[in-house]
This record gives sequence, structure tokens and C-alpha cells, in this order.
Amino acid sequence: MAETWFSQEPPPPTTKFTTADWWRIVRRALPLIVVVFGGLILLLLVRLVERPLHGMYRPWTPGITVKVCRISLWLLGLSVKVEGELLNGVGAMVANHTSWLDIFTLNALDRLYFVSKAEVSKWPGIGWLARATGTVFIKRERVKARGQVAMFQNRLKAGHRLLFFPEGTSTDGHQVLPFKPTLFAAFFDASLRPGIQIQPVTVRYIPSPGSDPRVYGWWGDMEFGPHLLSTLAIAAPGRIEVILQSPVKVYDFPNRKALASALEQTVRNGLMRDSRTE
Repeated sequence: MAETWFSQEPPPPTTKFTTADWWRIVRRALPLIVVVFGGLILLLLVRLVERPLHGMYRPWTPGITVKVCRISLWLLGLSVKVEGELLNGVGAMVANHTSWLDIFTLNALDRLYFVSKAEVSKWPGIGWLARATGTVFIKRERVKARGQVAMFQNRLKAGHRLLFFPEGTSTDGHQVLPFKPTLFAAFFDASLRPGIQIQPVTVRYIPSPGSDPRVYGWWGDMEFGPHLLSTLAIAAPGRIEVILQSPVKVYDFPNRKALASALEQTVRNGLMRDSRTE
């Protein structure tokens, strides 16, 4: 079970929305609802045909998810700059975790399938979206490890590019927490290890000048609703930078702890490098 991260600094103060703020919220929220839930309905309808024809392989529906996420970020006023090349071939990706916006940001890159804790599947709204888009739900228990290996094997054979948040929780976006080695255990199975690559990804949220630098972070006991409203109300949205680092081969590491440590450091270096050069 992941531990919730709490900052030593107090969170940004609760926003008191002005009339102009509420106008921006409504102006952005209405088309966002249409796009997200309209896309979900379209995805489910297409999946009715896709599933019996292709089974686990999804040639059509991931493209809908990509388009929906790109349009959603545009509606939120957030531009995305991508540096590097996306992993090509069989493998997985890992990224730092700042907020629910990561789901839109990373899904907008290309066809990805998130790996999430099983509890998320029961969350209202987010759980429905996660299940519809093919999220892999896992229980972080040692006794479940063998079943997870089989699940990952099937997904990878179907051409699915899996993505993890190894920190296990979200932060304010200004540090990278230790990566949990347990999440990498399945990739050291003899049936998977030889051909698997994992790509580290750094995601940075850069608010507009004068804004709280943590405005896009979602951590501690913050509630989703107020954070969503605050995001919708931002007068001058910032930008997002996604740094796609070079993939590493699982076979080059002696164990999961060494792999987790190396990936963690690479993601952290990406965050710090951009902070210095901005």
C-alpha cells in the first residue's frame, strides 16, 4: 500500500474564486466534460466491435484516448513540449508522479497502458476511465507476483507499452521520491527479462510567472474536486515538459533494487537538469 506524501511546506492557500474565475471554470469545464465523456462513450462503442475481433490487442481505441487527452490539455490551456524519442519495441516506461494531470499528459504522447494499484479501479469517475482505457490493475502483494508476470507477458505480447509510477504516490512535482523495487520484480522473471527495456520519463509542470510553482501538484490530503476547479480557474496556464530518457535493458541489472535505483536517479536528473537550465 502506497504511503501518501506530505510536504514540509504548507500547501497553496485555498482559492477564493472571483466572478472571472468562475467564468473560466465554466468555459473550460463544459467542453472538457463533452470531450472526456463523449470520448469515453465512443471508446466503449468501438470496443464492442474491437474486442470480439482482436481480443486483448487494441488497434483502434487507444487512438481515441490519445486524441481525447490532447484536446483536454488544449482546453486546459496547457501546452506540451516533448524532448527525446518514445520507446520503440517491447517494454515499459516509468515516470515521476505529480498529479492527475499526468494521466492526460502521458496518454497524449502515444498509445500507452497504465499500471495502477487495484484500489483505483473502484474510484468513481477515474476508475471507470481507467478500466475503459485498458489500465492494468495490480495488487502489491508478493503472493500475487506470479499472476502479475503472466498478466504482463500477455499485455506485452499484445504490443502494449506499459507505464508505471514507481514512487507510489504523487508529490508537488519538485522532487522524485524513492522508486519502489517491488514494482519491477515481474520483469526479472526468466520469461520476460532477456528482451525487456524500460524507459525513464521526467514530467515537469511549469506555471506561468508569478504563480505558485506547486500549483499543478496534488498531494497529501488534497481533494480532487477543489484541485480540479483551481486548475480550471488559472488565468494564465503554464506549460508541461516531458523528457523521454534513453531506455535501459533489464538484463543489464543484477536485481530489481539496482534497476529501480538507476531509473529513479535518471528521472531525478532530468528534473534537476531542467530546473538549472530554465
